Amino acid sequence: MIRVAIVGAGIGSQHLDGYRALPERFAVKTFCDLDTGRAQSVVGEDDSVTVTEYLDGVLADPDIDLVDVCLPPHLHFPVSKAALKAGKHVVCEKPLVRSLAEADALIAVTQETGRQVFPVFQYRYGHGTAQIRALIEAGLAGKAFAASLETHWNRGPDYYTVPWRGTWAGESGGAVLGHAIHNHDLLCSVFGPIAELSASTATLVNAIEVEDCGAILMVHESGALSTSSITLGSATEISRLRFNFEGFTAESGTAPYAPATEAWTFTARAPYEQAAIDAVLASIDTPLAGYAGFFDAIADALEGRGGREVTLEDGRRSIELVTAVYHAARTGQRVSLPLSQAAPLYESWLP
Repeated sequence: MIRVAIVGAGIGSQHLDGYRALPERFAVKTFCDLDTGRAQSVVGEDDSVTVTEYLDGVLADPDIDLVDVCLPPHLHFPVSKAALKAGKHVVCEKPLVRSLAEADALIAVTQETGRQVFPVFQYRYGHGTAQIRALIEAGLAGKAFAASLETHWNRGPDYYTVPWRGTWAGESGGAVLGHAIHNHDLLCSVFGPIAELSASTATLVNAIEVEDCGAILMVHESGALSTSSITLGSATEISRLRFNFEGFTAESGTAPYAPATEAWTFTARAPYEQAAIDAVLASIDTPLAGYAGFFDAIADALEGRGGREVTLEDGRRSIELVTAVYHAARTGQRVSLPLSQAAPLYESWLP
């Protein structure tokens, strides 16, 4: 049984649901938020969960194995670092940190403490992603050609009444960092690492400091191409991913915050046969999806049976991609990856 403390009652409420779906693997012992009334409303009548406003007490508690950081982005690095130094494993919401320098510093702390950090990318877990991975493993994908992503959500003035949102100091970035980051991680988990990119960003929808629209062209190490279209000004909210392989075209559902939970559409491309694709799809059991699937993979990793979990290196790559996008958008240059410590925005992309 892995004993958990959740810190932050915003997205932390969804994390709590994910842990509660796995009662044989996790026990949430503590829920921490400065607004204890808000935290208690999330916990409900569950007397097994202690509500507190004191983070220091959480970190000092020997009965906590894992600290789940669900705080605003500017707090992710210091709280994750403190939890690691207190001997806890860490789950950290996106964005993991606010620079490649912080990512590398966090890696150094894990090496020092022997504890692990699991960045939150729950889109990797669901029926659709299980389907596409099964087809790739069965040898029915062939060469990757091109992919397209749409992160078309709607965020208006009400969303930005939360003081830290829409600011570089608090949110640390806009739609590229806080909204499309999940789809970008899912893209790279299927198509592989990115070798170079060009990008444009703009603030068109809201009166905020950070970007709320973006367009990115990416070249993967395999030679495959992908595009990402991002806006927070869509009338209808969708996330949609379309992958074109030599053997088939895969198209996700359009659920804005959980595109992998639905079954995807797979269409064979000659000479590959639809019957072979359908046979593989029919053999797949419905997996745990979303946060439950993400946490289940963490439990396996902590029990020494890793391989399905999101790793700290995955989280670093997501930050590297954001860094490259901001550099490309600000300079108009095509940016090559991986980025070295000499990269212009390695220490920070904050203006």
